[in-house]
Amino acid sequence: MFEKMMPRDKKIRMMALLLVDICVVQFSSFMGLWMRFDMRLEGIPVNYADSVLSYAAFHTVTAIVIFYLLRMYSSMWSVAGIREVCHIIFACVLVTLCQIAGMTMLQLTVPRSYFAISFIILTACEGLVRLSYRIYRTLFGRYGQAGESRVMIVGAGTSGSVILKEMQTSEFAHGKVVCFVDDDKNKIGKFLNGVPIAGNRYDIPQLVEKYQIDKIFVAVPSAPAKEVKKILEICRETSCQLKLLPGIYQLLNGDVSVSKLREVQIEDLLGREPIRVNLDEIMGYVSNKVILVTGGGGSIGSELCRQIASHSPKQLIILDIYENNAYDIQQELKRQYPQLNLVVLIGSVRNTHRINSIFEKYRPQLVYHAAAHKHVPLMEDSPNEAIKNNVFGTYKTAKAAIRYKAERFVLISTDKAVNPTNIMGASKRMCEMVVQMLNRESETDFVAVRFGNVLGSNGSVIPLFKRQIAEGGPVTVTHPDIIRYFMTIPEAVSLVLQAGAYAKGGEIFVLDMGEPVKILDLAKNLIRLSGYVPNEDIMIEFTGLRPGEKLFEELLMDEEGMQDTPNRLIHIGKPIDFDEELFKRQLDSLYEEANQDGADIKMSVQKIVPTYVCKGNEK
Repeated sequence: MFEKMMPRDKKIRMMALLLVDICVVQFSSFMGLWMRFDMRLEGIPVNYADSVLSYAAFHTVTAIVIFYLLRMYSSMWSVAGIREVCHIIFACVLVTLCQIAGMTMLQLTVPRSYFAISFIILTACEGLVRLSYRIYRTLFGRYGQAGESRVMIVGAGTSGSVILKEMQTSEFAHGKVVCFVDDDKNKIGKFLNGVPIAGNRYDIPQLVEKYQIDKIFVAVPSAPAKEVKKILEICRETSCQLKLLPGIYQLLNGDVSVSKLREVQIEDLLGREPIRVNLDEIMGYVSNKVILVTGGGGSIGSELCRQIASHSPKQLIILDIYENNAYDIQQELKRQYPQLNLVVLIGSVRNTHRINSIFEKYRPQLVYHAAAHKHVPLMEDSPNEAIKNNVFGTYKTAKAAIRYKAERFVLISTDKAVNPTNIMGASKRMCEMVVQMLNRESETDFVAVRFGNVLGSNGSVIPLFKRQIAEGGPVTVTHPDIIRYFMTIPEAVSLVLQAGAYAKGGEIFVLDMGEPVKILDLAKNLIRLSGYVPNEDIMIEFTGLRPGEKLFEELLMDEEGMQDTPNRLIHIGKPIDFDEELFKRQLDSLYEEANQDGADIKMSVQKIVPTYVCKGNEK
């Protein structure tokens, strides 16, 4: 019903404006003569009055046609600005010029000053009619309404000003801006559109109490991530709801508005700039290539597929054991890239025949191996499955890549492979050893990509915390001192793709992820950002370290050293030498033991990975 009424309402508004314009045109013509002759009707000469009356119909029709052609009946005057005001002036100039030309051609005489006066009145009236809604909203807008949120804006610059104006005029923006905060000393104490700039960032807690603030909008899109983090840390000392304007590109696009304010994400508190990779410069190597992504339905695998699909591969093959994930990414890519040559297959990397048949049929040139068991506590209880899937799934896929002459093989690894204390980390270290060994034996370039915890990935800590907060708590943290490196999914994928471009064979690529983050701080921050007070509204409980979990993760072993790449945030670890013949014999023995579900599998892994500290086996 609403949709059916919309065209009718539009026509009613247009007809109302049309009738008002007719009256305004006639009114401005009359006022031009009346004011020219000292506002005395009896002082107006009869011949001048006759001239104006004779041309009235032509003048009205001409004005309406000009207004229509200049879209003055289809503009959104409720959000009009400077550009629309110029539009009104231009239209009125054209109407007046046509009036001068028409009356001259018809030899109708009026004083020359008549045209100037009627133009001024016509412009003023048209502006008043069309901008009346904006004027009303600005003067009498929405301030003082009961129950409205009281808002503080951090940043009295262009972004803050635009947000203030929209808050004052838009019917869709709810809240009353009562003060600004800005670090520019020259601005403090002044007013922006009637709102005081009350202090700097360090005054925020006091100003929140003074002005009874409910919400804080952080509108400093050009500020570095570290500065934004510092501001957010101060804001978190209050109980206010926080929203953040995303980035400077919003300003460049003229796309700043209240609707662009978003809830503060935990990524904003990591305190480092996001990794920026120009994929267009490095993704030429995937163009017109056949590419296989194992584990392509997972968090990392699916994002890999999205990025690869956008750079014109000859064929993209997705392999996953979990059909629901595979189906989801298949449907998404079909919608986004209808021309993509996409193959989605269900199968396990543990199945030798299945892997070989896929390589034989499709002959992938690039392989991204993301298939793995990754949940640390689960793998501690099923260590044989970790070895079967991670180690031998990688081994079988890598051997197939060699057999069918793939150009590059990129292994997705983890910081848990460094001095591992759990079977998952030890299995990924063995995967790195596998690809390093095979790289020396073949023409295929094998590399590994190692990174920390991925924010938002399946099974990561952030979704768990959000779910616990939504359920009213408690939020569970294993240990008050546990720390982790974090990165976002796009950062992780950009590293993987760049590693594929840099690969010469045998490297372990590592991302510089800045300072590690305490999980306890992460939990507290997320509770505050959800509008609660830690250990008052939402409790935090410590559950103790899980089997195989350690307090901190490392990105490089001492022996690996560090080598820079053209991207200063991506480094290469030097391969560690090991006895490859012995390693092969150990793999054969381990394969038999894992498939027999041996009870001492962790002991066997410890012999292969000397840096693996299995706490259950410590003397």
